[in-house]
Amino acid sequence: MQLIQRGLVCLTALLASASVFFSGGANHANIIGVQAASAPYLLGLGIADITGPVVETNMMGYASLAQVDSGLHMRQRSRAFIVADAANSSNRIVFINADIAMGDTGVRRSIVSALSEQFPGLYTNENIALSSTHQHSGVGGYLENLLPQITALGYVKQTADAIVAGTVLAVQRAHANLAPGKLSVGNTTVVDGNRNRSPSAYLANPAEERARYQFDQDKDFTLLRFDDASGNARGFLSFYPVHGTSIYENNTLVSSDNKGMAAYLYESSVEPDAMPGNNTFVAGFAQSNVGDTSPNTLGAFCESPGQPWDGQPCDFDHSTCGNKTEDCHGRGPGFRISDFESNRIIAQHQVDGAKTLMSQQLTPVTGAVKWVHTYMNMSFRSFTLPNGTTVQTCPPAMGFSFAGGTTDGPGAFDFIQGDNSSMPQNPFWEIVKGAVTPFPDQQQIDCQFPKPILLNTGFAHVPYEWSPNTVDIQMLRIGQFVILVMPGELTTMSGRRLREAVRAKLISEGVLGDNAYVVIAGPANTYAHYVATPEEYSVQRYEGASTIFGQWTLDSYIDKYSSLVSFLADHATGQPTSDPAPPEQTSKAISLQTPVVFDAAGLGHDFGDVLTDVRTSSPYTAGEAVIATFVGANPRNNLRLEQTFLTVDQLVNGQWKAVRSDSHPSTTYQWTRTSTILGTSTVNITWVIEDGTPAGTYRLTYFGDSKPLIGNITPFVGHSSNFTIS
Repeated sequence: MQLIQRGLVCLTALLASASVFFSGGANHANIIGVQAASAPYLLGLGIADITGPVVETNMMGYASLAQVDSGLHMRQRSRAFIVADAANSSNRIVFINADIAMGDTGVRRSIVSALSEQFPGLYTNENIALSSTHQHSGVGGYLENLLPQITALGYVKQTADAIVAGTVLAVQRAHANLAPGKLSVGNTTVVDGNRNRSPSAYLANPAEERARYQFDQDKDFTLLRFDDASGNARGFLSFYPVHGTSIYENNTLVSSDNKGMAAYLYESSVEPDAMPGNNTFVAGFAQSNVGDTSPNTLGAFCESPGQPWDGQPCDFDHSTCGNKTEDCHGRGPGFRISDFESNRIIAQHQVDGAKTLMSQQLTPVTGAVKWVHTYMNMSFRSFTLPNGTTVQTCPPAMGFSFAGGTTDGPGAFDFIQGDNSSMPQNPFWEIVKGAVTPFPDQQQIDCQFPKPILLNTGFAHVPYEWSPNTVDIQMLRIGQFVILVMPGELTTMSGRRLREAVRAKLISEGVLGDNAYVVIAGPANTYAHYVATPEEYSVQRYEGASTIFGQWTLDSYIDKYSSLVSFLADHATGQPTSDPAPPEQTSKAISLQTPVVFDAAGLGHDFGDVLTDVRTSSPYTAGEAVIATFVGANPRNNLRLEQTFLTVDQLVNGQWKAVRSDSHPSTTYQWTRTSTILGTSTVNITWVIEDGTPAGTYRLTYFGDSKPLIGNITPFVGHSSNFTIS
């Protein structure tokens, strides 16, 4: 393990010192405004590529065995934000916003090890937060526990290594550009960017509590602006709750969903000449209390051709169509066009919110930089509620409605949401579930009540832990701005209760004043599934069934986070006592993914040869798709981190200039295995020409790497014929 971690440090240091693949930049002070102020902080911002294998690997989020990636739409990236106290620079925090489905204990452990070895005493287990955008179109297999590995056929080391190496590189880059600066904060509303996908569960919360809020979903969009010492904006970190499920389960192209798209849209608007990933302005669109949110804002409808309920809204309480879940699907705002158009629209709503705030004079952030981190074992944790009642959490377990899925990704068989009756929902599963995980004993049944247990994962330890029992508890403070780094997906009302409780404690203990901002970031550090309110838990829709530690999960978090507030005070020292860290699982990991055996070009061909060329007989125009097919090789041979599998090149003054890469949403890279026995494959490169593309001469370029049966992996390049745009 030590050798692997040192290797990652060497790799990322090499990448950091090398020039990246593309170049570009802009003076963005004139684009996004200037805010003059003093510079109480040292600020660093960095971005790096974390894209894992884009083919032959299960995707993370929908837990669908059939969703195996076949190419690339947009690369995944980590964005790192460092804030240090200018008066005492050892007081610093690192917030990592990664284009992944969720944070993970094993991945974070490797990131912390690499950074603490390279920067002793500066970046530690206590002040590094690994948060996620919770996108569902990325590469899977990187989580340490067994349950989320199942559909990926186990652990995929190549995925985890890419996330670790790229994230460390992003932090290294942020560290390298630390400079005096100031922060400011503000919030606005983004009304059309999300919808509650479990409204019947939300209605279980007390009417008087619900009456305090206009919507059954948080619409607040909070932004922390990063300026240099002269008041020029260097980037921002925003928080807004919306699931990364704009791109549907039938997609097999690796992408970054609506938050990754929002980051691309904003960064490219500031630095239009910079290739994605080579920008200096860093736009962070972080996830918040995402649990019951959906980007499919048109609602959920039955897609049941030939049935009388086809086209009708799904059942309100159970999200079913004809008493089945499979045909109930949420529809995004671009439903009539494509889910990729819905993705763009939801991203643009968040971009618009960010631009609104970046154009305003925001409230200055002042005060200490503090952090607190501890581990909490949630199995049978006893604590006292504010009313004096003693309650306890439970070892992890998944309910029947977990298998029912959501309107963003329906389940299968005859599992449905919102049925917590004692009668078996699925007689077959009643018979076999004990063969998958141990049958729960009476203590676990009583603890998890009223959840009917489908998978008793807290008692499944073979071949290693199925679910985490111990979670990271972490808070970061920057002046009056506090981030609650959460190891799960809080529902709308859960997030409201947690934020309000911690904010009230910060004020009552004198740590902060009435100007305190409290935001939630997650799922981060550890993935511990969902956090529903006790009332929502009683309904047992998907979110309640996936609240793995039982009905008192939220109250346990409120109790623990509130108890740690004093460690964020200006002159607080030390860290709290902690439960033991979760045991390391990665060394026990099983992987059934087969390696690349060899590639062959096929008789009469070379790698990179054009099989189907672009049109040369007449010019293309905006809106048309330019497509070329090449003799390919397996992209798992080289992930091309910080590089690209393709470029669109323009002929400028007799020289070819790359103007698009595989990180642009207008391009796609699709790989097809044509013969497993012969080792042949093809690559399709597509570019949909954007409005405003300059007229001229262009070509498509394919970058690949082939693996012989014996010998070294070798890079190659293929070019299409030249074509023109009028």
